[in-house]
Amino acid sequence: MSVRRLHEQQPESFAFNEANMERVNQWIAKFPPERQRSAVIASLWIGQEQEGWVTKPMVEEIAKLLDMPYIRVLEVATFYTMFQLSPVGKHHVQVCTTTPCWLRGSDEVVKACKKHIHEKPHTVSADGEFSWEEMECLGACVNAPMILIDKDPYEDLTGEKTGEILEAIRRGEQPKTGPQNGRHSSEPEGGPTTLTTLEEKV
Repeated sequence: MSVRRLHEQQPESFAFNEANMERVNQWIAKFPPERQRSAVIASLWIGQEQEGWVTKPMVEEIAKLLDMPYIRVLEVATFYTMFQLSPVGKHHVQVCTTTPCWLRGSDEVVKACKKHIHEKPHTVSADGEFSWEEMECLGACVNAPMILIDKDPYEDLTGEKTGEILEAIRRGEQPKTGPQNGRHSSEPEGGPTTLTTLEEKV
């Protein structure tokens, strides 16, 4: 895994808005007073949802809220790849390029991202709509290749289908999530090949 650092340029301050502060307090209240640090991942996630990415002032604010050393919150933010450490587009695309996705054509998915978003990963598209990056694994090898756009998975992709999905989102549409080749979930292509006569129990 490459070294992950906070972006060179940082905002001057950060504060949770009222609604998100309430969400953070709900997470803190789930743990005993001496265990409030357990809310660090949820707090970072809520902060990222608000700002789009994790900033240094955000890390400092969460450290104060949870009575944690700054470095401990920073360690969490830089360890988990779900936290974006630099500005992202309105929609962030994570492309799995681990072996199963690579064998099933993730190179073409990456090419589509370069064509429809930007040649370089971690770069916001000219219209501010998208950014993209390669990921180690998104956990759906059987439906490879796949991407996550924000929280939505798109599976069984081709380069062409990836481009169609990106452009649909750019137009403000919500493409169907999940498998893109007609499969319902992760059954074999062409339909089930085993237990085809199993009757449903009432």
